[in-house]
Amino acid sequence: MDLAIRGRVALVCGASRGIAYATAEEFAREGCDLFICSRDATSLDAARTKLEALGARVEHAVADLATPEGIAHVVERVNATYGKVDILICNTGGPPTGATMAHDWAAWSKASELLLRSVVELTRAFVPGMQERKWGRVVAITSLAVKRPQPALVLSNSLRAAVTGYLRTLANEVGKDGVTVNTVLPGFTATERLDDLAAANSARTGQARDAIFAGWEAESPLNRIGRPDELAAVIAFLCSARAGFMTGQQVLVDGGAVNALI
Repeated sequence: MDLAIRGRVALVCGASRGIAYATAEEFAREGCDLFICSRDATSLDAARTKLEALGARVEHAVADLATPEGIAHVVERVNATYGKVDILICNTGGPPTGATMAHDWAAWSKASELLLRSVVELTRAFVPGMQERKWGRVVAITSLAVKRPQPALVLSNSLRAAVTGYLRTLANEVGKDGVTVNTVLPGFTATERLDDLAAANSARTGQARDAIFAGWEAESPLNRIGRPDELAAVIAFLCSARAGFMTGQQVLVDGGAVNALI
């Protein structure tokens, strides 16, 4: 399927590994020009090399999107390199685990900077240009926690919901300009983040790592966890010309783990 996005400029955040890297691969195969960023310089360089091997133009910046300086650096570099963004994929690492009242306000503020501020600032930087050109795609990678809060993940449960509310409101405002805004909610997917959560859950509950993964697998009717490329395929479709009538949605890609009708 031709997604009709060849030549579009895609900014993929946190793209050194995992779901965001797999998404960048999808865009590379579709002929997009890429800008990727991450905190990890070594992994980012490796990602760039692999993406360039697919024939894509790839620029990159080492940046921590949990800081104003990191956000400003990415915005400056993207504008200097391409002068625009057509496709914005918002994605950062996850905040620490912990019980509901275990985090002080400093932890809440730090998590807000990581999860919410990065989305707000990047959309403020790039969506106006999309509106002027009458075409744009914004997708944020959030979590199934938006639909079903997870134990010991109160920071993620709360702030990813805030991101969802912000982007749903933005979708209402910019749709008339040809800009779609959606979120993708990954379920349990084979990434380093899931390994970290398994380790935290094991320390908290005393369960063995293998038992924790078996429990996650059993939650899906498919009896497995997801692969990053399966999430990436959905994200790429949402950014395509073919998905032009889909906006303001929270797309759950969890193998059916959230057992609900809506």
